[in-house]
Amino acid sequence: MDCPFIRNPIDVEAVIICNALRRERIFRPRLDILSFPEEYLFERYRFSSATIIYLNHILRPYITNLTHRGRALTSEQTLSIALRFFANGSFLYNIGDAEHIGKATVCRAVRKVSLALKRLLPVMVVFPGHKPVRNIKEEFHRIAGCHFAGLPNVMGALMDTIPITAPAENEADYVNRKSFHSINVQVCDLAILK
Repeated sequence: MDCPFIRNPIDVEAVIICNALRRERIFRPRLDILSFPEEYLFERYRFSSATIIYLNHILRPYITNLTHRGRALTSEQTLSIALRFFANGSFLYNIGDAEHIGKATVCRAVRKVSLALKRLLPVMVVFPGHKPVRNIKEEFHRIAGCHFAGLPNVMGALMDTIPITAPAENEADYVNRKSFHSINVQVCDLAILK
């Protein structure tokens, strides 16, 4: 039986039921990472607050959201999510749980920061300028020629995670993600390899 005062009573009832069943959105409080102590930042993000501010200043034009619809992440939050992922080497779920966000948001933040860093790669990574690039490539090819049938187009060597004894000063700075003391060394000088 139709109601003469309401056009379509079934639609009105469906709207009432949908509104009753709809869950209210829950907005979790976002973390302000710069309010944490320096030890906490080094342990979780591998950077000091000053360095995080510097990185945010450099990367902000590339990682800022155009709108703030749906409580979009700020550039500082996006950077902190990506830094935690890079420092931890864990799964996206773990980073999302620690930062109180979803896995997809972590994935987008890591991708944004990675692409921004890739854009700045030519500015930030500079090879030695005192030798022409061609000479460096030829010397690496000559040195490795007898062992590996040459290494074409190599300009440097990277030796990663060299274990060390715990230093007396700033001991926590030298602990890697596997919980032992180490340093990362980059070697680009052929004189050392000869």
